[in-house]
Amino acid sequence: MTAEQKKSSATIDRPAAAGTAAPAERPAPAELEGLLGGACHDPHALLGSHPAGPGARTIRVLRPFAESVRVVQADGRYELHEEGEGVFSGVVPGRPEEAYRLLVDYGEAGTLDQDDAYRFLPVPGEVDLHLIGEGRHEQLWEVLGAHVRTVDAPDGAKVDGAGFAVWAPNAQGVRVIGDFNYWDGTAHPMRSLGSSGVWELFVPGIGAGQRYKYEILGHDGVWRQKADPLAQQTETPPDTASVISESRYEWGDEAWLKHRAESDPYRAPQSVYELHLASWRPGLTYRGLAEELPAYLTDLGFTHVEFLPPTEHPFGGSWGYQVSSYFAPTARLGGPDDFRALIDALHAAGIGVLVDWVPAHFPKDTWALAQFDGTSLYEHPDPWRGEHPDWGTLVFDFGRREVRNFLLASALYWCEQMHIDGLRVDAVASMLYLDYSRQPGAWHPNAYGGRENLEAVSFLQELTATVYKRVPGVLMFAEESTAWPGVTKPTDQDGLGFGFKWNMGWMHDTLGYMAESPVNRRYHHNRMTFSLVYAFTENFILPLSHDEVVHGKGSLLHKMPGDRWQQFANLRALFAYMWAHPGKQLLFSGGEFAQDSEWSEQNGLDWWLLDHAEHQGVLRTVRDLNAAYRERPALWERDFSSDGFSWLVSDDADHNVFAFARWSEDGRPLVCVANFSGVPWDEYRLPLPMPYGEAAEWNEVLNTDAEQYGGSGVGNFGRVGAIDEPMWGQPAHAVLRLPPLGVLWLEPAGRPEPENPAVTE
Repeated sequence: MTAEQKKSSATIDRPAAAGTAAPAERPAPAELEGLLGGACHDPHALLGSHPAGPGARTIRVLRPFAESVRVVQADGRYELHEEGEGVFSGVVPGRPEEAYRLLVDYGEAGTLDQDDAYRFLPVPGEVDLHLIGEGRHEQLWEVLGAHVRTVDAPDGAKVDGAGFAVWAPNAQGVRVIGDFNYWDGTAHPMRSLGSSGVWELFVPGIGAGQRYKYEILGHDGVWRQKADPLAQQTETPPDTASVISESRYEWGDEAWLKHRAESDPYRAPQSVYELHLASWRPGLTYRGLAEELPAYLTDLGFTHVEFLPPTEHPFGGSWGYQVSSYFAPTARLGGPDDFRALIDALHAAGIGVLVDWVPAHFPKDTWALAQFDGTSLYEHPDPWRGEHPDWGTLVFDFGRREVRNFLLASALYWCEQMHIDGLRVDAVASMLYLDYSRQPGAWHPNAYGGRENLEAVSFLQELTATVYKRVPGVLMFAEESTAWPGVTKPTDQDGLGFGFKWNMGWMHDTLGYMAESPVNRRYHHNRMTFSLVYAFTENFILPLSHDEVVHGKGSLLHKMPGDRWQQFANLRALFAYMWAHPGKQLLFSGGEFAQDSEWSEQNGLDWWLLDHAEHQGVLRTVRDLNAAYRERPALWERDFSSDGFSWLVSDDADHNVFAFARWSEDGRPLVCVANFSGVPWDEYRLPLPMPYGEAAEWNEVLNTDAEQYGGSGVGNFGRVGAIDEPMWGQPAHAVLRLPPLGVLWLEPAGRPEPENPAVTE
């Protein structure tokens, strides 16, 4: 033992009397400089309680601006010695694990009685850190972020507080700042947990509702204040702090989740109402929406509702598509439990909830994910792959396992913790192609010389497979606008594994046809028939979404040609044709009552239009379409099989007429006849099947030209007689009156009962 060690040991062996701690050995200058300067990976090695010889321990604390600090323990109080710059230390009796508290005197500001954050072991366990390192922690939100916790102190006592953990592998130092330390993180440096890149700190005595951020000394030597990437609650924008969240919500949708897991969504009705939560009825919170939205959707008969991204986002004009918090619903409308109450209310009404989820890109805001630890951590480091030229955003590094884990955990969080029934993955095409929106020479090919983003493909396959594995019955939708093969094929068949794909080609062709004057539609007839060439290559959703009624495109109503009456007639006919077409359907809010003006998130919908009969007529049409659709399996049981569809009239361009049959699994048809001409056709001969082996009477299930919808009333008095004579490959035909700019739905008037009730077909 050296003389210096003997001197220190002698001092430790004879601690000062209660009231004053013995001086402690000072840390090396470089260690102290790192602690005070923020470049410290292990502040717990210097701060807190440490052995100081038999029966004694050194306690060191960092309390800037304090005038004095006393240690309170079982045998009394000991005043610590000031080492300078807010560091106080001393040697006191006791073992390192024994309990103590701190009395911190701030002079005129008062004295605080505090527990010491630096006497606790790390909260994340070795298994958690191992999974994070491998990018396989599927419940990442339980480890990273801020959580109200009760932890075991070294002396065995239970201590309440909040645990903080953040992934910042290239940071020189990380501090937590917030309401609890007056937004000065000097006294709360976090420790790095080895090669995992995770920094953590348990702060006793704080709880839910407190705001916080991370103060990160980046690899580049720059300090940044960052919101928590795993925050489950945020401040209301434009404020940007994260909020410690603790859910106390008790779900009531167990029966819904059980039924969902046992159902087959591909052979069930799916009629989706898309909306932007903040502007559907401006002023409603999540709780207010929970009172009004389920009743509205139930009245109209929609099976599902889809929210534009509910995740927190800094710029309201992005409608949520530039996300800053991937685990927090926007605070503009309430807290996380308020959002849960909305989902629960919709489930109680029998309505599935889908949300837009945005893993393709994120904004460049300095307080969010960009350059998180002074490096390109979440974004791809190559600017030709890491920046989106059209949107001014950053693109995730899909090849980095921790980034993939972050995104995958976000998807699972919304499904598992928020009980979401499906995720519509935004901008999939931008993820799949390295040259998406890039000029020649402004992108790098993959390892095989191709344009496919192989890392993104792998991520999407992992995403869909994992979500389906963990959350039975949940749906995965791809907004994919190209002809990428196998979007809805299983991953074990080299597909992307999505359940459904938005049919952007159908939307583009159909709206293009409908925008033409009826006199010109004969020259664009193939736009309406082309979708059936590929209709069964994927599991398609037919979307008339928000994208079609913004950015100068006008409302659906104003896309329709002609005078006012013709515009409404065209829109009603479009909806009836769409509801009968193979595939599930989606309609953006306002379309159901023929919103006049282009949608604006600032103004919301023009509900006052429902005071006018023509708008009420469109609403009634949509209500009746949904009711008829849900009652007729022919329209949804075989959506993705060519056996469920047959053309009856596909080439009558001169009359602008289309007719087809949809078939249920038990052989019952529904016939859709569309006349997109501006004039009625009398005595129109329509080929018909004979589903029961003989000609039959057919009911006119729906006529969009009915007077109750605002039409002219041209039709067939609700009944059509089939003639037992073949026509165009069908065994029978009928002679109809086709209304102008109108669609008819027909079905057999009745099905004969079997002679022997015990025998079925």
